[in-house]
Amino acid sequence: MQAPRRGLPTWAFVSLVAVAAVALGAIMGVVGGSLGFLLSRTSPDDLTGRGSAPPTASVGPRAPGSVADIAESALPGVVSIAVDAAAQSGSGSGFVLREDGYVVTNNHVVAGAADGAGSVDVVLADGRRLPATIIGRNVSYDIAVLSVAADGLPVLDVGDSDRVTVGDTVIAIGAPLGLDGTVTVGIVSALDRPVTTGEDEDASFISAIQTDAAINPGNSGGPLLDGAGRVIGVTSAIAALAEERGSIGLGFAIPVNAVQRIAREIIETGSSSTPIMGVTLDTRFEGRGALIDTVTSGGPAERAGLEPGDVVTTLQGRPVANADELVVAIRDNSPGDIITVVVERGGVVRELQVTLGSRPDE
Repeated sequence: MQAPRRGLPTWAFVSLVAVAAVALGAIMGVVGGSLGFLLSRTSPDDLTGRGSAPPTASVGPRAPGSVADIAESALPGVVSIAVDAAAQSGSGSGFVLREDGYVVTNNHVVAGAADGAGSVDVVLADGRRLPATIIGRNVSYDIAVLSVAADGLPVLDVGDSDRVTVGDTVIAIGAPLGLDGTVTVGIVSALDRPVTTGEDEDASFISAIQTDAAINPGNSGGPLLDGAGRVIGVTSAIAALAEERGSIGLGFAIPVNAVQRIAREIIETGSSSTPIMGVTLDTRFEGRGALIDTVTSGGPAERAGLEPGDVVTTLQGRPVANADELVVAIRDNSPGDIITVVVERGGVVRELQVTLGSRPDE
């Protein structure tokens, strides 16, 4: 499925910009109703808090499963990422996916250095700074996989984002504003939150985990952990009031199940796929649902019987309010999945089965 046409304004339930620590003080606001969403960026030269805070006096071991216990176990597998590029220099976060040197982060953290436009370094928790290679990127999901020449790296356990429930305790780890090893705690505030960042070919559409754990510029690409210390998401975006620069308790993470699929494809093939339905959407539509503008000949939607003018109101039992929500709902699935969509056509409600196709995504 293609992203909604961007010729006219479109909206999601909450419209966000990606969090990337590039050029501190360069703030861009976009007004949406009473809210503006800010992009705050910090350059490597501005990273005044590099390094973890000095240890305090020992007060004995922490209880198993406590936040302190989880942080102690997870911190060695969390990394900082420094990007040096003409178009975009700065820093972000990431985590070790495999002990043989594969690291996951956000695409928007490293995009400025892609295709030889700059360099990327990974700073490990033990202080080693290693040059990294961008193995592959998926713009649609805002995921990138890096590789460093190292073995035996500490790996974070990966959980199941499909088992996450609203109210679960979560822990975010990263390097906000260059402050390595920062740990914050919150809960899962909502699930399946439609989040869109970027524009046109750089747009990402995410069915996000929402959390009130403090997330700030520089956290991008870092892990969101569950109460057992397992990765359930990759921190990607925040919402902020127009006059604010930091967290207001509205952070968003990419579910790890999608991240796992994409990372596996990138590691195995150098690229990854994004599910599509084979339609374009009319973002001028003001009714409830997503209005299909065109249907790709021979594509998944046409084979399923969808037609131009159909209004998609539900996908897999999930209400669809607008075009962005449909794209996000599609991307909560995988290529080849069979999904059920409910459409309105000429006043008649129809239920159709669509086998999702795929397109390569750098």
